[in-house]
Amino acid sequence: MSNLSRKMSSRKDVMSNCSRSLLAKSALAATALLLLTPFGVVAQSSSGSSKSSSTSSSFDRWLHVRVISSDAKGETVRVNLPLELAEKVLPTINKDRIHDGKVKIDNAHVNDVDLRALVEAVRTAKDGEFVTVQSNDRDVRVAKQNNHLIVHVLDKQNSKKSEVEVKVPIKVVDALFSAGKDELDLVAALHALSAQGDTELVSVKDHENTVRVWLDSKNVTD
Repeated sequence: MSNLSRKMSSRKDVMSNCSRSLLAKSALAATALLLLTPFGVVAQSSSGSSKSSSTSSSFDRWLHVRVISSDAKGETVRVNLPLELAEKVLPTINKDRIHDGKVKIDNAHVNDVDLRALVEAVRTAKDGEFVTVQSNDRDVRVAKQNNHLIVHVLDKQNSKKSEVEVKVPIKVVDALFSAGKDELDLVAALHALSAQGDTELVSVKDHENTVRVWLDSKNVTD
């Protein structure tokens, strides 16, 4: 019985460690996704002239996602999300680790990296390239430019290259970590993101799909 108990205890420890790691990474992944669903902000004032039907009122901001498939079917998916909707919906979600517009995390460390310290270092750093890695498999570039954190990855492992670029305003990252020690403030991050002008957020190009995510004041995609 003692051997069986020790084995069961060892398995529980392994499962617990795996669960903590998975939850931390899942929280960050969910946060990254939710950052791409911002909500309304006052847009720049109009000149008073009438606008086309493709442009909503100056108080509206829209998130757009466009996915173009490169396969034989050639499907195209377009999503246009009014930011005001995200503003109203997010605080109503109370499930698992999400409550009142915040997501609970076990700690602000992933792979022994203090995320809050990292964010503070990036925030106070001058514009420039932080990481540049070039290899036979992929090229990676991480930089700060015009108060934006930019991550660019070019994957060269396959015969058909894939390219990913993510651009996040530093103010959005600051807002995300403005909650308590063990929380990420999604609502604050969305507020900060919605205060930005027309912004290209994500661009992905590979042999299967072309994906674009951007923010503007139009209620239709291009």
